[in-house]
Parts: sequence; structure tokens; C-alpha cells
Amino acid sequence: MTNEFNLYFDTPKTFEIQNIKPLAGLVGLYFIFTTDCKIQYPFKKSKLLYIGTSEKKTNSMGSRLTGHFEGKSKNLGLVNYRKVGQLKFTIINFEMLKSFWEYRIEDLESYFILDFVEKYGVYPICNNKSGFEILEKKIKANFVIDWKYFE
Repeated sequence: MTNEFNLYFDTPKTFEIQNIKPLAGLVGLYFIFTTDCKIQYPFKKSKLLYIGTSEKKTNSMGSRLTGHFEGKSKNLGLVNYRKVGQLKFTIINFEMLKSFWEYRIEDLESYFILDFVEKYGVYPICNNKSGFEILEKKIKANFVIDWKYFE
């Protein structure tokens, strides 16, 4: 039997510049979600809109989230959800997972996205991925992701 590693999300922060700035230089995954609107995905509802990553300190979670906040990332979904309601975000600092994850951070992002697809039936609504891509988790991990956090 393999050991499972439970992944829990950090305390949510309001999607505002003052909460994003402290993430400058941090590498990891970030999750943007609504505060009140639940998206009807094929298998069940979730507030999660987007799973993103920063691969380098020079393109940190702080700079990536700032780009989404200011609309420079050109993600119309996130821009428009922000127009109609308050958004929040949470992060997973990649440094905290390095002893459990031997692959690249991009592979970790793919793992999370494909795990979401498995549980909810489709990519998060603002991830702009085609539903026709071949979905296969090539990397095995024993992560148990707390998706209920976004329900």
C-alpha cells in the first residue's frame, strides 16, 4: 500500500493587489475562485475558476496574479468574473512540495488540472483548455486534493 499525501489549501485571500504583492518571488500553484457563485460543472458544482502556475521567481505568483488582476494576461473570463463579483485566491508554495514531488512544477499544474477534470468533468472554466485534448495522467502521485475547499 502506498502512502497518501493530503493536500489542503491555504487560507483564502481576497483577489486584491495588496494581497498579491507579498507573493513576489514565490514559485507555486495558485487557484482563483468566486466567493458566492458556484459553477455547474458536468459532475458537480465548484467555485473554482482557474488553476495557474509560476515556474520561476522572475515570473512569480505575485507577477502572474497581478497580470490576471490587471487584465494583462488577457484572460477574459477572470476579468469578467471580477466585474460581477468578488474573487479570492489561494496558493500552494512549490518549496513545500519539493520533497514529495520529483517532477517539474508544470507537471504538478497538469496533475492538479487533470485531477480536477476527473472529479468535475471538465477543465476549470477560465483555464481555456479544449475538452477534446487527450486526458491522461501520465505521472502517478499519491496526492489527495481537497477540492471540497472550493464547494
